Amino acid sequence: MGWGLRIVAGTLALAVGSAVGIGYWGFERYTASGPLEQPEAVVVPRGSGLEAIAITLGDAGVIGSPLVFVAAAKLTGSFRDLKAGEYQFPAGISIEGVLEQMRQGRTVVRRFTVPEGLTAAQVVALLAHETALTGDIAKPPKEGSLLPETYHYSYGDSRAALVERMQAAMSKTLSEAWAERDANLPLETPQQALTLASIVEKETGIATERPKVAGVFVNRLEAGMKLQSDPTVIYALTDGGGELGRALTRNDWKTDSPYNTYQVNGLPPGPIANPGKASIQAVMKPERHDFLYFVADGTGGHVFAKSLSDHNRNVAKWREFQQNRQPDHGESSSE
Repeated sequence: MGWGLRIVAGTLALAVGSAVGIGYWGFERYTASGPLEQPEAVVVPRGSGLEAIAITLGDAGVIGSPLVFVAAAKLTGSFRDLKAGEYQFPAGISIEGVLEQMRQGRTVVRRFTVPEGLTAAQVVALLAHETALTGDIAKPPKEGSLLPETYHYSYGDSRAALVERMQAAMSKTLSEAWAERDANLPLETPQQALTLASIVEKETGIATERPKVAGVFVNRLEAGMKLQSDPTVIYALTDGGGELGRALTRNDWKTDSPYNTYQVNGLPPGPIANPGKASIQAVMKPERHDFLYFVADGTGGHVFAKSLSDHNRNVAKWREFQQNRQPDHGESSSE
């Protein structure tokens, strides 16, 4: 072999050896544990390019070398499938692990819980404080249209989209419950059932009482009696804003409002809150009994009566309890 060929062969061997060495070094950097010392949440904004993603991860300390990350993403083809969002990266995650997590879009799953019995305005206020959500709610949702539930969402989802999901869930729940309702209820439409369910929801927080409370209101509707529900008066006084912040007075019962069931016959014109599934089900299948009245019993529940005279005695006991209890342990009641 001539000197020229020997030089060429040597050069090629050196190049191959260097390439193998670089490849091995790169693979080591690709699979080795990263610099992250503890789990870290990182938000990768929508529209971020590969280089921007690498810089974001580098600044967060998830990866040690943005250049190696970019090269690895291109060599493996992962750069085509990286998804934006909020990620929770474990300590020591490798570049390989980061690319795989982002390629699969394994983002943080957040939860938003709507408690039972909140008004639409209260739910919107809660949504406004969820900083991981985006956008405004242009049109306030109708009262009673949001199903209390826990909803999963991702960073950057819109508030309006979450409201739509709540509305779809309520529509589905109400439709299914209405289809299975008891016969001969004094309710003509699902909306009337939703309205009554919202009253039941606000009257008692005890699940086992809801069918009994619903039965009282059904009996009153059938007898042509006024519902006389304190929560409807509160809704009228606060214009759907939420809690009144004080006890109701007899003068409050005289409030001129279509929502004041001490003044109007039958149901108010619409829901006074967003009822949960249990209250909706209670109205569709109320407990059948002869009770027409109920009042708080001082333990968080209620005592029921069939006659006004029995009810008045129960009210007297409740008022005596109120007078004798310790200060700062107030509890609202509904007669």
